[in-house]
Amino acid sequence: MLGQDKKAEPDAPETQEPLKHAMREARIEAAERSAVVVELRDAELARLELLNDALDSVFEEIPSTVDLFDRGISRGDVPRLWIDAIARIEMGRDKRQYRFLQDTRYGRKVLAESHEIFDLKEAVTHYIARRLVEREQSLADDTARGPLMVRYIGGWRGAYQGWSSVLIFVLGAFVGIAVLFLLALLTSHS
Repeated sequence: MLGQDKKAEPDAPETQEPLKHAMREARIEAAERSAVVVELRDAELARLELLNDALDSVFEEIPSTVDLFDRGISRGDVPRLWIDAIARIEMGRDKRQYRFLQDTRYGRKVLAESHEIFDLKEAVTHYIARRLVEREQSLADDTARGPLMVRYIGGWRGAYQGWSSVLIFVLGAFVGIAVLFLLALLTSHS
């Protein structure tokens, strides 16, 4: 009888509290899954860091006066290597393929996909070149419009607006003096 009682005791908590036992097993399974997820995320980060190191030579060629690009790795739920504010590289579903993405006003655009670092380095180099040319064109366009804006601002209307500000100031000063004079008269008669 003693042997049967000892055998029944270990089974007793499981049969009396099956939910606690099931929750314990579920926690163990979740911990094992999260460990796998952490390992996959670490592998993604490592691959993105390799690509980041490979891009060093490309970013060194960008003139120091250009501040379009802000490269860095974000370590969120989905690790990303940011090239600038709208372009980034993240790993594909298989965690081995690089995906070069750009956000546009029409949605996300895939610029390149590859398993090879060299292919992504080439795609990023072409992207940077296009962005630099766009910047040059934008600055050239601004330079062409610059003298027109100066003439408009320095014209008759600009001078008139300057005199109107002086006129309003002088008028305000006279009104302030008149109010102070009236207050002085009222307080002296009381």
